[in-house]
Amino acid sequence: MNEREITGRARTHIVDVEDLACGMHYEAVASFLAMRDAAASAGVQIKVPSGFRDFATQLNIWNRKWRGERPLLSRDGQPLNRSDLSDAEMVDVILTWSAIPGGSRHHWGTDVDVIDAATMPSGYQVRLVTEEYAADGVFAKLNAWLDTNLHRFGFFRPFHTDRGGVSPEPWHISYAPVSMPALESLSLAVLRRTLSESNLEGKAFVLDRLPEIYTRYLLNIDTPRA
Repeated sequence: MNEREITGRARTHIVDVEDLACGMHYEAVASFLAMRDAAASAGVQIKVPSGFRDFATQLNIWNRKWRGERPLLSRDGQPLNRSDLSDAEMVDVILTWSAIPGGSRHHWGTDVDVIDAATMPSGYQVRLVTEEYAADGVFAKLNAWLDTNLHRFGFFRPFHTDRGGVSPEPWHISYAPVSMPALESLSLAVLRRTLSESNLEGKAFVLDRLPEIYTRYLLNIDTPRA
């Protein structure tokens, strides 16, 4: 992928998969569909509430959170009020649950969020919180199936454990053959250049801490199974 693709400012690496109602990197599609079909044979109906996400979309998420227009959560999932937080605190509050624009793995089309439509009650509103994937959660069966089978199709969960950066996201899976090289290509210099040219809310605070953010929230992941 080139610099614009890696930072979500181009989608020339993306194909729209009508059957999944999302965009995905063209090299990841076949493996994902094979995994979906294997899961279906075990009674797990994988759906994708979020696939490819471009820079503009991620920027809108960030800016709306910064202004308090979208829900803000603490590390343990408790609601926070924007008025109680300083601008400096806001950087970590947002990064715990949402990637910095230009640094989102969803830009690559290799990373998707997955749910199990087979176990959702009628009218259920998906929240994408860890409780849904716990042993007594609505997506417990999906979680267990992914634990056993994910790696067979080239996928892994980069935010499987709490490493002090992004909060654990058991719903977030990544296609390693493409996402690992993409992460290597997303240098600190590329990210700084991309953000410097943007209208990111709180940009001064972010750029001042960018080396730390890059290390703690982008590089600090669980790696694929050997």
